[in-house]
Amino acid sequence: MFIPVYDQNPLRSIHFQAVTVSLIAINIAVFILQVTALPVQLVLGFALVPADLVGMGAAVPSAAPSAGEIAIPERLTLLSYMFFHGDILHLAGNMLFLWVFGDNVEDAMGHLRFLVFYLACGVFAALFHAWMLPDSDLPLIGASGAVAGVIAAYLMLHPRVGVWVLAFKVIPLRITAGLALGVWIALQVVMVAMPDMGPVAWWAHIGGLIAGAVLIFFMRRPGVPLFDRGMRLA
Repeated sequence: MFIPVYDQNPLRSIHFQAVTVSLIAINIAVFILQVTALPVQLVLGFALVPADLVGMGAAVPSAAPSAGEIAIPERLTLLSYMFFHGDILHLAGNMLFLWVFGDNVEDAMGHLRFLVFYLACGVFAALFHAWMLPDSDLPLIGASGAVAGVIAAYLMLHPRVGVWVLAFKVIPLRITAGLALGVWIALQVVMVAMPDMGPVAWWAHIGGLIAGAVLIFFMRRPGVPLFDRGMRLA
């Protein structure tokens, strides 16, 4: 597994990745609030529960919220779930990938379209997760689905760009984005094929990847090439 550290890919259309930085700041602020002031039951109210989402139209009403749990419409959890995280490592991993790869995707789309893209990937990731696991009552939180969409878009845009990574968490290497992100994507596919997928929402990752790979075709700026076509790379 490669941990991305830095990509050699300057911005070309925007001066600063304002949306990427703002999303990171919001996620960090929410996590600080989550661990310092919010009880677990309150946080769970913002999580997406597949069984509740899929059963919204069922005749049998959902169970009443537990004491201390906030009751918000299940549809709104499609957005709220992606701003909460399970622990500091969960947050750090998602924000690191967003920091390294989000700026160039934002550059290819512009600020507003990138924000819409990010949220849309997160929503589709949650819907895909719920579709694949409709009976699951495990709460889903985290930005991984939205970040997976960013990863897919970056791979479609810049597979030949050089990326510095830590291999096995300690060995610095410069490899192509295609290799670094291709390995990450392959891992997601392998994990969803495992009989016991564990606590990680791998299907949400797959859903985010699908959304990002499709949306980049329609949401990039006019004239922005895919697959580094026509670009001189260092």
